Amino acid sequence: MGRGPRAAATVARILPRPLGAGSLAATRIATPATWKASQQQRRTSATGVNDRPAAPVHMTNSEAFVEQLRAMEVKNVFGIVGSAFMDALDLFPDAGIRFVSVQHEQNSGHMADGYARMSGKHGVVIGQNGPGVTNSVTAIAAAYWAHSPVVMITPECGTMVKGLGGFQECDSMKIFEAVVKEQCHVHHPARIAEITGRAFDLAYSMNGPTQLNIPRDYFYGEGKYAIRSVRQPERSAGGPASLDAAFEALKSAKNPVLLLGGGTVLAGGVDAAARLATLLGCPAACTYLHNDAFPASHPSWVGPIGYLGHRSAMRCLSEADVVLAVGTRLNPFCTNPQYGISYWPEEAKLVQVDCDPKRLSFTKAADVEVMGDAKLFLEEMISRVEQSKSSVQCLATLSERQAATKKHKETWEAELDAETYDKGGVHPPGNGFMKPRAVLRELEKSLPEDAVVATDIGNISSVANSYLRFNKPRHFLAPMSYGNCGYSSPAAMGAKVARPDLPCVAYCGEGAWGMQLMDTLTMVREKIPVTVCVFNNGQWGAEKKNQVLWFGDRYVGTNLENPSFAAIAKAMGAEAITVTEIDEVGPALKKALDFQMKEGKPCILELMVTKELGDPFRRDAMKLPKRLLQRYKGTEEFEESKTQQPVDVRSR
Repeated sequence: MGRGPRAAATVARILPRPLGAGSLAATRIATPATWKASQQQRRTSATGVNDRPAAPVHMTNSEAFVEQLRAMEVKNVFGIVGSAFMDALDLFPDAGIRFVSVQHEQNSGHMADGYARMSGKHGVVIGQNGPGVTNSVTAIAAAYWAHSPVVMITPECGTMVKGLGGFQECDSMKIFEAVVKEQCHVHHPARIAEITGRAFDLAYSMNGPTQLNIPRDYFYGEGKYAIRSVRQPERSAGGPASLDAAFEALKSAKNPVLLLGGGTVLAGGVDAAARLATLLGCPAACTYLHNDAFPASHPSWVGPIGYLGHRSAMRCLSEADVVLAVGTRLNPFCTNPQYGISYWPEEAKLVQVDCDPKRLSFTKAADVEVMGDAKLFLEEMISRVEQSKSSVQCLATLSERQAATKKHKETWEAELDAETYDKGGVHPPGNGFMKPRAVLRELEKSLPEDAVVATDIGNISSVANSYLRFNKPRHFLAPMSYGNCGYSSPAAMGAKVARPDLPCVAYCGEGAWGMQLMDTLTMVREKIPVTVCVFNNGQWGAEKKNQVLWFGDRYVGTNLENPSFAAIAKAMGAEAITVTEIDEVGPALKKALDFQMKEGKPCILELMVTKELGDPFRRDAMKLPKRLLQRYKGTEEFEESKTQQPVDVRSR
């Protein structure tokens, strides 16, 4: 009832129904072959040449909106049902669009982000006007700094009551202004298809989230609408002068280093980066939380720089005379000193490549600015090097430089092993609690080659930056420089929707898990099986580290006492495993992944660890407290903690 044959026939004439649209299950599966083919088609079709829209067809406003979603190749929308968009939502099943119903709108935003970063396509999120959409602000801010093409659809109150302070009213345009690349407001119902298409185009071309704001009364009515296909502007390697200058810098370099950011992944340039590194024999480092921007099995790979990254990467970078920074804005947090090493080579020549002109020379003055696509730039450099090998100076010392890179990597691995397997200190493992670093190493060794990993923010999740290595792009998800808790499991869920054929794993501390565990219900209900590794150390670790170092081990608000997360997960219908011994970690992860990949079940892996903590996030931003009033003199500190670790040791 309610779906007349005439209306259905009208919709079907506008665009061909997707294959298998009669079964939503058909829209959920992306095999490796079909995914790769869709990516290749998307890349090769980015020519800037557009098809003309179809002839206008008479339809309702909601039909026009949904048909434009179909034309934008939308297969999944994340959110919580709301009356503001219900007339359009009612059409989703017949349009072949899956509505993934979540428990909290922040998580729906992170799912859309994970979906976009995994698939290379738009992630779409929608919510009820007012509180529904404002709950997604944090997630959209994270997507902004991850450069994810997420479209945030924000229905707003009706036009005849706006400004009267009615039910669930807010000015969502002002609220989202700072965290989206572009705001697209539907000014008139006759423009609903046009503005919808524009929001999708800009999310892709500007590499970031856009807002599509629609007054709720505009979903009703009818008119003639022309539905058009996706527009993809052609990108270039850069301007002729900047490309010449970049190659001149590369030709004269004696010790060049590649520094690869998220733009390399987004552009599909990881293979090209590997080819250029092989050709030059130069080290290739990744920027902070972009560990999948270069294959870890490649001899030139030296790991990530930045917070709790690889000393090998930092040492190689410090020795460079030319840095090719490709697809990165050079986030200042990414290049801060680490491990007591001020490693940025201030005297080196910097070539920065980014498709966003706002980011060129923004945080570091570049000697050469290339406004271009990362992949196309790398391919251009490969072509020029191959044609002019005799003039590329660094090729004369290729073997020596490769040996130096190998030595840096061996030194770092020995240092990392020493930290990983040291059983001394304030928090020795035992009594049912494991050393966090040892757990991370066991997880690393047990992860499948094709695993997708999403990490949260927090101390142990950040220490994981030293251990996570990838050979394929689009396999590492993190909240990037926005640094919000609650990111990991919904991002992994979005990735799983995009690639159900891949094992998807989330890492998070118990504090961050408390912000997202409600969507364990979504994993079960929506049949999105992921594996979540919850590090239970009884504290908000990142903030407690600050209290250890600078606030005299006064733990205000950082100690946590929680029930069994495994028991909670089981009560929600998921599988769960509690691990207390280090030799159980690998087998437990394998069992959890079997639940995911063979039985289609989510599993929460609760890992009981000591209170040992890694380095702090922000040595540059913290100071020992000075007090002037006598009342507070007892909290004044004059030196950092001698132990560098919490003094409260866990016991059963």
